[in-house]
Amino acid sequence: MKRLRDRRALRSLRGVIRFAVLGSGSGGNSAVVECGGARLMIDAGLSAKQLCLRLRQVGIDPASLDGILLTHEHGDHVKGLKVFLKQHPVPVFATPATKKVVREAGIDGGHWKTFETARTFTIGGAEIHSFTVHHDAVDPVGFVIGSGARQLGMLSDVGHVTRSMIERLRGLCALFVEANYDDGLLEADTRRPWSIKQRISSRHGHLSNEQVAELIREIAHAGLRRVVLGHLSSDCNTPDIILGRLRECLAEAGHGHVGLHCACQHEPTEWFVL
Repeated sequence: MKRLRDRRALRSLRGVIRFAVLGSGSGGNSAVVECGGARLMIDAGLSAKQLCLRLRQVGIDPASLDGILLTHEHGDHVKGLKVFLKQHPVPVFATPATKKVVREAGIDGGHWKTFETARTFTIGGAEIHSFTVHHDAVDPVGFVIGSGARQLGMLSDVGHVTRSMIERLRGLCALFVEANYDDGLLEADTRRPWSIKQRISSRHGHLSNEQVAELIREIAHAGLRRVVLGHLSSDCNTPDIILGRLRECLAEAGHGHVGLHCACQHEPTEWFVL
């Protein structure tokens, strides 16, 4: 009965998109999106226990998911998947290459479905557009979920922003994007060897605050309502630094109306309704 009421409530929200970040950082990444009557989890990088706990914290029964979308195969995006699928064998959507490496790593269960990068597909009433990103993974992708004036962009680990990515992200009403590091803090960091710093800041590593600011400057428009920042380094970035930089950037561009929020590693965000 509870699940039936839950599905009825979800159908009543078919005209809106809402999303919450369950956790984001080097310790694990996952988010949940509701769109077109479908309920989707993006990545499963927290433990299965934490995935279930945090889904319930935001009012979601884990068994009610219509699918799990994978951006890429790194452990901080898939490590909870194997145990979660044993408990809740929901469909998993990935590119053929990502599916191959994840399955070869021993993560099975569920019902696996593939999509080609840069193709559009649907899950229930949710329209999903995938696009190529640059990261040191086999076939990493980002997603735009929704259609028309109501679209949400999900941009996880990315080394650099390309013109094709910018064009794909124009016209969004909300964006989740990583803001991994501050250039100055990464350069001054004494814990990481030079090789790791080079990997982080490479064209197949992660986005810096300045790269995120430039991306937001390019895609900001009157209809952009919310930007949620994730994957902040615990010692090479802070919410104050990136939020201050983006507020300055948006004000200069005449888009100070955009709401900004930093997701964290240890607890889910509120629901953001679009």
